[in-house]
Amino acid sequence: MVDEESVNDVIDCNICGHDSAHAFNARILQKYSADFFHCFHCGYLRTPDPHWLDEAYSEAIASADTGLVQRNLDLRRKCAPLLYFLFPNKARFLDQAGGYGMFVRLMRDMGFDFYWEDKYCENLMARGFEAKPDQHFAAVTAFEVLEHITDPLQFIEETLSSAHSETLIFSTELFEGAAPRPGDWWYYTFETGQHISFFQHRTLEVIADRLGAQLLSDGSLHILSRREINPMIFKVLTTRFLEPFLRVPLSIRMESLVSSDHEAALKLE
Repeated sequence: MVDEESVNDVIDCNICGHDSAHAFNARILQKYSADFFHCFHCGYLRTPDPHWLDEAYSEAIASADTGLVQRNLDLRRKCAPLLYFLFPNKARFLDQAGGYGMFVRLMRDMGFDFYWEDKYCENLMARGFEAKPDQHFAAVTAFEVLEHITDPLQFIEETLSSAHSETLIFSTELFEGAAPRPGDWWYYTFETGQHISFFQHRTLEVIADRLGAQLLSDGSLHILSRREINPMIFKVLTTRFLEPFLRVPLSIRMESLVSSDHEAALKLE
């Protein structure tokens, strides 16, 4: 139970600066009590003091994340047309918080010049393609990352700055209306303790405004970019029934990096 004084608490939203009201109390890692606050203005939902994160990240990727492989396959399918048609040929890309390196390997297998970066996870599948500080990237991907971050706006600003990039392509699930109660939304995964921030579409709009960026979204895949992207082209490229037709030019014109990466790895050995 939450006492009456706690229910009436209000804190500042660290995205828009407006008031966030107490939304609910949740049980984290099956032992910690955490208050979550929902912003009146931008819809951002967060817990302000996730003191359990070191424990939650004793393993960088939670054992309960059984959708890891399928999610990476789906993201490859969705992102390949976007990267192919929206960015220059032979552009360089960075996967931020890239986990085991699966997405980087999948994209390099298709022919995209992708690199990996992750402060908390070992690179198992894209060794030799770690990002270097002086590299510039046409776009940065960050999948299933923002819900893990205590200050998403700061994270996005620092990520784009360090990557010398104007575009972030990311995924996170959105909610609408009042904050769902614990147990009513699968995306909370409070049992793992790793998800601490949750967003509405209007939250992303405020972030875009703060960054001076354009927001494009299909509901779960989102782009923030300071370079102009035609919204109609984005809509076409993310339309599911068109995907089989978009794969044709990709398969014909893209050259896989598997062989050249293999040769490079042998030289490193």
